[in-house]
Amino acid sequence: MALAFVVGCGAGLGAVAFRWLVDTFTGLFSGHADYSIVTRLGNPLVPWLGPWFVLLAPVIGGLLYGPLVDRFAREARGHGVPEVMYAVAQRDGRIAPRVTVVKALASALCIGSGGSVGREGPIVQIGAALGSTVGRLLRVPEGRMRSLVACGAAGGVAATFNAPLAGVFFAMELILRDFTVESFGVVVLSSVTASVVGRSVLGDETFMRLPAFHVDHPAQYLMFAGLGLLAGVVGTVFSRGLYLIEDLCDKVWRGPEWLRPAAGGLALGGVLLVLPQLYGVGYPVLENAVNGRYVIGFLLALLVGKMLATGLTIGIGGSGGVFAPSLFMGAMLGGAYGSVLQQLVTPDAAGPSGAYALVGMGAVFAAASRAPITAVVVLFELTGEYSVILPLMLTVVLATLTARVLGKDSIYTLKLRRRGVDLDARDRHGPFATLPVRKIMEAAPGPLRTPTPVDEAVPILARSPHGVLPVVAMDGAYHGTVTARAAAEALTEEGPLRLTVGDLAELPTPITSDMTLLEALSILVAAQGTGLPVLDEGRRELVGWLTHQRVLQAVHTPVA
Repeated sequence: MALAFVVGCGAGLGAVAFRWLVDTFTGLFSGHADYSIVTRLGNPLVPWLGPWFVLLAPVIGGLLYGPLVDRFAREARGHGVPEVMYAVAQRDGRIAPRVTVVKALASALCIGSGGSVGREGPIVQIGAALGSTVGRLLRVPEGRMRSLVACGAAGGVAATFNAPLAGVFFAMELILRDFTVESFGVVVLSSVTASVVGRSVLGDETFMRLPAFHVDHPAQYLMFAGLGLLAGVVGTVFSRGLYLIEDLCDKVWRGPEWLRPAAGGLALGGVLLVLPQLYGVGYPVLENAVNGRYVIGFLLALLVGKMLATGLTIGIGGSGGVFAPSLFMGAMLGGAYGSVLQQLVTPDAAGPSGAYALVGMGAVFAAASRAPITAVVVLFELTGEYSVILPLMLTVVLATLTARVLGKDSIYTLKLRRRGVDLDARDRHGPFATLPVRKIMEAAPGPLRTPTPVDEAVPILARSPHGVLPVVAMDGAYHGTVTARAAAEALTEEGPLRLTVGDLAELPTPITSDMTLLEALSILVAAQGTGLPVLDEGRRELVGWLTHQRVLQAVHTPVA
């Protein structure tokens, strides 16, 4: 409990600091507190550019956060939540401490310079990294480490959105993916603590100020049901489209990764020039849609534009969450749907379009995240609007069911599955499937240095029980492997030039110490020989060796 309190305090302070960073960088890059609501105005700092400054803002931001992420923490790219889910499910909750600082700076720079993403993904990863760091410093058991990571994630969400219940259910349903009394208790404590810290600094106000909405006719429930079906489709299209754009960016870009955000920022700037309402998080625009201030065509343009802008932001290597974009899209979809209903039937029979926009926010988020409980609680707490709770529950459930029919993965698990990570592997394959390689690997055999002549390496390789040895550079950096067969063949075919081990080294598919046994086994089976080297998480240093025999021993013998 004491650790949960400490992590909650830290997550609350981290959320406050992150909000300040986002606001500061938004002011520096746009000259306004929130450019999405003051569109077509120039940046007062560069008035001669007029509204065209949005073409340059993402480029400059990319030049700042691109090298930062590429050099110090590549896991800070993207929307953050899948990395936390993976750390909890398959890495015993271990997250590198540097992620806290890098994620905060990179995400604030990205959002402040126009990145069309949300704040929740970064703060979840920041809070989770803080919880993991506390756990590692105090050497807590693995189960408690996971709980501390969830505490950090819950605290970050609670303090950022002034929503302690939302933080709790977000952590339980999406991060831990399980409900236990012990975990629930510490997560609640952390969330409440972080919320108190956030309220003391940021104030105690609801997410949006809305007029009262009511369901005045039973037939309106059928209309909300139709919105649920549409929201399920939109949430699925958003999930698939996000990674489709990311794949397209991967295919087009051939330069260094650190420069990718700046180069892609020009395309993002073009989208913002056409639809400046997509600049940053865009909560004021969302509130305008709920209050019925936009026409149908513009709402649909914002819906499609947000999908494109968020996909581009993530695809070019930006850092930010997808929670806020899903709320944004839901508001645009619901607002347009409600306005169409008012034209097809009487306004009194359809009800206010804002009610559909409000419910659509939760429905699209539920469809994308496959977290219906979180969606209902989050929307109720963020808006303080209880009057639409029944249509909200109906719409969220239908949206979730529709999304599950259209695809098995959420927007978070799809990212992991594309990497070959299955969070449900433990249930299907047993506990050994998620066992980390570092717990079963054996000591690495003595490596050969790259300058070693082949004729000197042959007898050493012949004595190796594996018939293969790792190769490292003079500074100890991993260089690959060399087999006894390759060395012997090179020796017989050697011409006037004297070959070295470095000339023969090959780079097999890497196995890292943080991989699960199931991931490593697929690589090991496809490789030649009886074993492969194990590298550190940075894939630079040799830390161990994995053989088929050691895998079989791990399957049949419990590993401490």
